[in-house]
Amino acid sequence: MAWPVQFLLRGLRTIGLVLLYYVFSIGITFYNKWLMKDFHYPLFMTLVHLAINFCLSALTRQAMQCWTGKPRIILSWRDYLRKVAPTALATALDIGLSNWSFLFITISLYTMTKSSAVLFILFFSLVFKLEEPNPFLILVVLLISSGLFMFTFESTQFNMKGFIMVLLASFIGGIRWTLTQVLMQKAELGLQNPIDTMFHLQPLMFLGLFPLFLYNEALSLSASEKLFRVTNLSPLLYSLLTLSIGGTLAFGLGFSEFLLVSRTSSLTLSISGIFKEVCTLFLATNLRGDRMSKLNWLGFAVCVCGSSLHVGLKTYYSKNKAPSVRQLSSKGSELQLPLLQQNGDKCDDSAADD
Repeated sequence: MAWPVQFLLRGLRTIGLVLLYYVFSIGITFYNKWLMKDFHYPLFMTLVHLAINFCLSALTRQAMQCWTGKPRIILSWRDYLRKVAPTALATALDIGLSNWSFLFITISLYTMTKSSAVLFILFFSLVFKLEEPNPFLILVVLLISSGLFMFTFESTQFNMKGFIMVLLASFIGGIRWTLTQVLMQKAELGLQNPIDTMFHLQPLMFLGLFPLFLYNEALSLSASEKLFRVTNLSPLLYSLLTLSIGGTLAFGLGFSEFLLVSRTSSLTLSISGIFKEVCTLFLATNLRGDRMSKLNWLGFAVCVCGSSLHVGLKTYYSKNKAPSVRQLSSKGSELQLPLLQQNGDKCDDSAADD
């Protein structure tokens, strides 16, 4: 009787962790889109999220240090600027452009376009020799590319500016996750724990995005009645509260991903990410009124098939054919890294945000 009970408890735990991941991941997507209706400063919003992530990761590190009695890693300035800065800049641009695109496009178009990040992750993983060439990868690329084309073809809610922003974010996301994997796999740096990685990334991400904020939003924000030209305290407190909620959701997303992969496996996260996209599109069409034709749905189905094939190939070749193949995610915000191991499963981190 012990084995069935243990199996049931493990299944319930996995379901609970997946649901927690869905709450934060889907929640922050809809929350940011809702916030962008009235608060048209996505770069400033992202900067606030980064600051909150840094504070919460610092508090988490302190709690972990008190719990274990072991000091947390702090990189030297030389390693910090030379090895962390490229990853931080790519991450900042990926997140910033993704949030910026919410001013122009629907959640459904955002979700679909963001799923194309696997193409760029595959490209850069091959360039950096993190993944071995495989003829089946051509089929993955064709399926995802064809699905993206069908989804955007004659879309009634298509916006070219927002689409280019998300596509550019996906491209930079390919660089981001590849560099993040390289960064976290360097044992001498000691950044195997995702919380430590988040802690070190946030300040450089903030500095990397700040010039773009100054150029695009600073002047307009300084004249906005939502923050700096408030006539009474209520609008200011409301703006700070809504921004803080988004930052907390962003940190919760990274932490829930960490919990999911550390307690289950990277494969669970990859499969959960595919079904998460289905849930996101379903909610977008039913709650927000996003309009999708049959061709759009077919394109999404083809793209999901491509992502599923990629996950299956990664699992097969990593276990049976090529142990050296690295576990790269098929999602722009989800990365599989062979860093944390439990019961033979390997896991990862998402470095932090929307």
